[in-house]
Amino acid sequence: MQVNWLPGLLATMMILPGFASAGTPDCPLRNARFSVDSPLVDLLLSDAAKSVINRHTGGGVARIPAMISGTRAPTFGAIVTLRSIFEMGFVPAPPDLARLETDLAALPVTAADRAARCERYDDERPRFAKPATGKPRLLLFGKITGFRDDPSVNAAQVALLSMAANKGWSIVATDKGGAMHSSVLRNLDVVIWNNISGDVLTLSQRQAFRRFIENGGGFVGIHGSAGDPVYFWDWYADTLIGARFIGHPMEPQFQDARIVLSAGATGVGTGLPREWTMNDEWYSFARSPRTTGASVVAALDERSYKPGRAPYGGQPLSMGDDHPIAWARCVGRGRSFYSAIGHRPETYADANHVRLLGQAIEWAANTGKEKRGKPCSLNP
Repeated sequence: MQVNWLPGLLATMMILPGFASAGTPDCPLRNARFSVDSPLVDLLLSDAAKSVINRHTGGGVARIPAMISGTRAPTFGAIVTLRSIFEMGFVPAPPDLARLETDLAALPVTAADRAARCERYDDERPRFAKPATGKPRLLLFGKITGFRDDPSVNAAQVALLSMAANKGWSIVATDKGGAMHSSVLRNLDVVIWNNISGDVLTLSQRQAFRRFIENGGGFVGIHGSAGDPVYFWDWYADTLIGARFIGHPMEPQFQDARIVLSAGATGVGTGLPREWTMNDEWYSFARSPRTTGASVVAALDERSYKPGRAPYGGQPLSMGDDHPIAWARCVGRGRSFYSAIGHRPETYADANHVRLLGQAIEWAANTGKEKRGKPCSLNP
């Protein structure tokens, strides 16, 4: 099956099917030893690992909340570890954590374990006809193995497809990790990650996606695409995004906050108000992405809302006077833009937010007078 690239909405009314490849995908943790730092879901998929946990915690597996104990993707268990649920207080930590780690590591990783770990990955490759050049060629990526919030995912997709239709952009959408392959990526300008949560790419897909970005491709990440408590791909969190999520307020979860735009070299935000107020779920990060070379496009005024503390006895969420919420960065020759705005579906009907996303996509695409492949620079 081949899908033509068409301007706008016509090519994007549905998630496109892919083609399965024979064999087990080369999933990143396929052969990793069991550990308190494994994805929780990989421990819960193993009867042997659950037995070890129960022995050390007095039957603690049964006390893991249902919200994070699912073993079929998407599941919150894919974005937490046993160590992190101890830290959050869901299950009391054993007195000898090192002994638990030793006993988990001693378990053999069986063929059944490897198959179970890889089940949430895919090697299905959508086949797209080569799109016309000259305007942004976009892939809206929707594979989610961790936390999935359908209302926000769906609202973002509708908004982005409508935007593409209005602007005459070429766009297709898929939920298949196999799209991260050179045969697909070489025909793209930008890959948009729509609230992606969980580790979603195999090793070869990671390599292809990273090569696409570093050789001049564009990336736009939206909200949940940088909102996982734990990451299992350091390059994605530390280089492509450039900041690690630490939490969001829960008392209340959604608050009005003032967004302040920053003058920068990207041009993103041109024509928007210098400040505006939105109601959303506001992310905090371990450190400002400025420290990793980002150009901040928008920041939160913490005087306008209550950051509070991360849930379950977590750390304070205040970032002080420097609380970026949207930023751009160069990654090799490529361009990366991330916005933490977008949990509430209503944000995708907010004219300022939609315009911000549209400008970010155009910047990341690097088309027109500045052809894709020209080295990224954030210098004025």
